Amino acid sequence: MLQLARLKNLVEHVYTSVPFYKAKLDAAGVKPSDIKSLEDIAKLPFTTKSDLRETYPYGLLAVPQSDIVEVHMSSGTTGTPVVDAYTENDMKDWAEGIARTLSGAGATHNDTLQNAFGYGLFTGGMGFHHGARLMGMTVIPISSGNTQKQLTLMKDFGTDIFCSTPSYAMYMAEQAKTYGIDLKSLKVRAASFGAEPWSENMRKQIEEEWGIKAYDVYGLTEITGPGVAFECDAQYGMHVNEDMWYPEIIDPDTGKPLPDGEKGELVITTITKQGTPLIRYRTRDITFIIPERCSCGRTTRRIHRLYGRTDDMLILRGVNVFPSQIENALVDLGLRPDYLIKVDRSETTHLDEVELSVEVSADQFDDETKGLEALRNKISAYMKSKLGIMLKIKLVEPQSLPRFEGKSKRVIDNRKI
Repeated sequence: MLQLARLKNLVEHVYTSVPFYKAKLDAAGVKPSDIKSLEDIAKLPFTTKSDLRETYPYGLLAVPQSDIVEVHMSSGTTGTPVVDAYTENDMKDWAEGIARTLSGAGATHNDTLQNAFGYGLFTGGMGFHHGARLMGMTVIPISSGNTQKQLTLMKDFGTDIFCSTPSYAMYMAEQAKTYGIDLKSLKVRAASFGAEPWSENMRKQIEEEWGIKAYDVYGLTEITGPGVAFECDAQYGMHVNEDMWYPEIIDPDTGKPLPDGEKGELVITTITKQGTPLIRYRTRDITFIIPERCSCGRTTRRIHRLYGRTDDMLILRGVNVFPSQIENALVDLGLRPDYLIKVDRSETTHLDEVELSVEVSADQFDDETKGLEALRNKISAYMKSKLGIMLKIKLVEPQSLPRFEGKSKRVIDNRKI
């Protein structure tokens, strides 16, 4: 079996080549020879983001540094950045994963891709660039930002496919109206979106405003970048490229493996990675493996679209809340998913105080106070029914909240917990 053979090779290689992993496996009482089946992967210890930070920059390197041809890393805004180093073969695998991603979105070598992911150390821009080149597509490497130019080039060059964060696609749609551009008149027919969680309702809104099909793509810097999993035309679940990345779902509290169909934390093992391979990396992303075969004919397992992350999940008065749930509820109410969550803790009652700022249309904001109060009460009641907690609703003017060209930041948590 291909996956088992690659898993065995990986464990043997890191045990002999990466002191960090030798120490970790020895501490767990596991030898490479103990891996006799795929189920034995559960014997192996987890790797976490803190492990990557503690071994910065090259502590997890499994090949000579002279074999590394490219390096990417996280922004490091919350601490030491995490590094991903690639050999030439790693780059080929990455490009192959993205080529499959674009193919899943219906792209062909005859198409033009407008790449609105950021280029540089972030993996999004370069990943899609390499994959599109492998497919033989024409690439417009515009990167993120400069929205008016983005829209102009889409029109001038007849862009067929584009890629960005979903929040930026929403912002582009908003800006297109101010520039008098009809998005549905453009040639664009599909887009690949990733780098942040987004709801099914947000997908529907993007598809409606753009007149396209919007596809989800999954990956993260630590395990190569985008292209680990992707949606096909069925748009239900993302196919994992299991010949390169082996997925598991675990209980985030106990670490125990969960069966297909049960929601938990996604764990990924990079079974072909040479530069900085990872064993059982805890992604912190919440999803589940869809047990049924896909109608598209692909046989690789699929992960459900992400529900959020264990580390950006908010625990509010004992209730687990993901920002994507709030986004979903706002779209249900016919509002744009432009919002900001601010969390404080009262010094007197020691209870969480949550304020949800929501942008409303100019017509709604200019309405009578009575109308705004009714809307505020409607949002509050709906959030209570969906989330199980009361939020303080603040209605704000259109375009008054921050916009994001990269990953969106929807939560300000001021609690000292």
